[in-house]
Amino acid sequence: MAAPTIDNGCLTVRGNIVFTGVPDNVVVSPVNDDSAFLGATATTPSSRHVFTIGILEVYRFLCLFRCKIWWMIPRVGKSGSEIPMETQMLLLEVTHDSTLNCEVFPQKSATNPVYVLLLPVLDGPFRTSLQGTLANELQFCVESGDVNVQTSRAFQSVFINSGDNPFNLISDSVKILEKHMGTFCHISNKKLPAHLDWFGWCTWDAFYSQVNPQGIEEGLQRFSEGGCSPKFLIIDDGWQETINEFRKEGEPPIEGTQFASRLVDIRENVKFRSSSSDYTGTNLHEFIDKIKEKYGLKLVYMWHALAGYWGGVLPSAENMKKYNPKLVYPIQSPGNVGNQRDIVADSLEKFGVGVIDPSKIFDFYNDLHSYLASSNVDGVKVDVQNLTETLGSGYGGRVTLTRQYQQALEQSVTRNFRGNNLICCMSHNTDSIYSSRKSAVARASEDFMPSEPTLQTLHVASVTFNSLLLGEIVVPDWDMFHSKHDTADFHGAARALGGCAVYVSDKPGDHDFEILKKLVLPDGSILRAKCAGRPTRDCLFVDPVMDGKSLLKIWNLNKLTGVIGLFNCQGAGSWPLKQKAEEIPSSQSTPSLSGHVTAIDVEFLEEVAGENWNGDFAFYAFNSGSLSVLPKNESIEVSLGTLQCEIYTISPIRVCGKNIGFAPIGLVDMYNSGGAVEDVNCKMESEECIITIKGRGCGRFGAYSSSKPKGCMVDNEKKEFSYNAVDGLLVVKAEGECNLRDIEFVY
Repeated sequence: MAAPTIDNGCLTVRGNIVFTGVPDNVVVSPVNDDSAFLGATATTPSSRHVFTIGILEVYRFLCLFRCKIWWMIPRVGKSGSEIPMETQMLLLEVTHDSTLNCEVFPQKSATNPVYVLLLPVLDGPFRTSLQGTLANELQFCVESGDVNVQTSRAFQSVFINSGDNPFNLISDSVKILEKHMGTFCHISNKKLPAHLDWFGWCTWDAFYSQVNPQGIEEGLQRFSEGGCSPKFLIIDDGWQETINEFRKEGEPPIEGTQFASRLVDIRENVKFRSSSSDYTGTNLHEFIDKIKEKYGLKLVYMWHALAGYWGGVLPSAENMKKYNPKLVYPIQSPGNVGNQRDIVADSLEKFGVGVIDPSKIFDFYNDLHSYLASSNVDGVKVDVQNLTETLGSGYGGRVTLTRQYQQALEQSVTRNFRGNNLICCMSHNTDSIYSSRKSAVARASEDFMPSEPTLQTLHVASVTFNSLLLGEIVVPDWDMFHSKHDTADFHGAARALGGCAVYVSDKPGDHDFEILKKLVLPDGSILRAKCAGRPTRDCLFVDPVMDGKSLLKIWNLNKLTGVIGLFNCQGAGSWPLKQKAEEIPSSQSTPSLSGHVTAIDVEFLEEVAGENWNGDFAFYAFNSGSLSVLPKNESIEVSLGTLQCEIYTISPIRVCGKNIGFAPIGLVDMYNSGGAVEDVNCKMESEECIITIKGRGCGRFGAYSSSKPKGCMVDNEKKEFSYNAVDGLLVVKAEGECNLRDIEFVY
């Protein structure tokens, strides 16, 4: 029996004891044969309860927790005491050598581990998180965020499920919750915005809040001169009409008041309404029309905060009064301040937020978005979303307020923009995650910070692990990066594996087009992988940033190939809240690390292999350009220095015609080469075997072939090709437009 049960103070899953010392007030409510909700009862009602589930020891775990109000990061460990406050996902690995002894339940010995997943969720107006204690207890915290919203019964607080495949387990669990809760949708049931498949530019790091039309035009021109033009643009913070009431002219600014600036109008500020000689437009509409026509932009998004601006809206502003705003002082929960405090949240707690009446919030979004749409804007990036969890007092609580804002936002985006063109940001609380019905893209980690060398490895690692959960509900957004940066290759390779949008925030003229051309085709499109890039199974319970020995391995799938990247994230930084000196390896003492990559590291690869697969795989290493043939269980050893990476395209070898082994590799000069392969067909004509690849893009197109073909055609035109008889690498150059083309090899 797989369903969780409690007996004699032990909570068991599939015959394995997961928790001991389970209190009598803990309740299990089955959902189906395998899963259940954990809940508990209290003696008195309250707006916040902390319940103990039981003692957790021995098992390796991975948890995702909010280190600060806006963002999750991962942590691994083996006991309840290591689980931080604000944990929003907990995955346990139960193996035969890590089981507990209990007289009541004999332990099941198994070669393969059982994975147990705990997801704290939303139960009516209450939101749940997990946390550990020094006594290795696992607790769950239930809170409403409003002292007037109380309960003494929390029966559907923590979802628990188990399975043999951790990726299927997380996906299946989210789908069960989608059906049971009815408050959010799985990513498979959402419309994906078009910007995901095009190269983009965000103005943030280039200009910060000083963004202006002249700078944007200069930036687009410099991209064009380099032959790599963005097709989508995000005009970030700095275009709106705002005011800072706390800044007195002639006096030094008060720290933190920059976050208390408030919105006074939905229209653009004077920078985008200029009639000066160096700016031909007179308003936002004319400017956007101009840059779309001149630079070939397909999509322009504008930034705004969920509350309007960082400090909300100005209640006394004439153009805001119709939304019934009022000044509210945020109340942070113990979880917000229990890990890492945040200057934005702390400042707003002090200076207040101009909060729009929830009954008027759709009107506000609709007015704002309809104005932007009338200006030829295509979508929005909506930031600072977790703020609503601190504003719930008097509004029915954090979950209720968040859901009202989220639903109004999604309704307005659907009404005013084509294609679900919305990017969510700073939205890592479960209040938002489990209220996401239509939002299909959300930032998956804290910002890329170009001037912080110790945060580069953390950025890549946290996005990868966060995508385990977020990738089931949204397409994780890996954030912008800089193409001309010490870590540009590291970040660029990671974006190619992420299944995400690819966009940079370069200053005008500050570009490395060699890096960009490994990501972006000449028509501005990208080779986006099918799934969210996630850690391989053997990386789930190790620390690829601070254990001094583990490489981070990220896997993904294309239509007919797998792709896996190995990244050395060790020795360059340390996780927040985990800074014991002995845990931080020196980059000098670990100049390089070795790891292994196999075909089985790529989950579900056999499902794209096709009927004629012979059981072997072609491995193409992007940086070294080497090609190897291996059975699925054999591995290649890789050695990498800190902030180095290698990407392998792994292609199942198909047997065609006259016993010819063939595996498409794709565009070998692109990080995700296999993303260019759309289809492969084999047919016999007379005595000839013809293998046809449908490929996208242009450049050097590669494949593994067990023998040399006698001829090659690209779109019915004869082409020269190269063939290496030693490793079987077959390469032909596909020139011209970046359209879908037929590449034929004749044997």
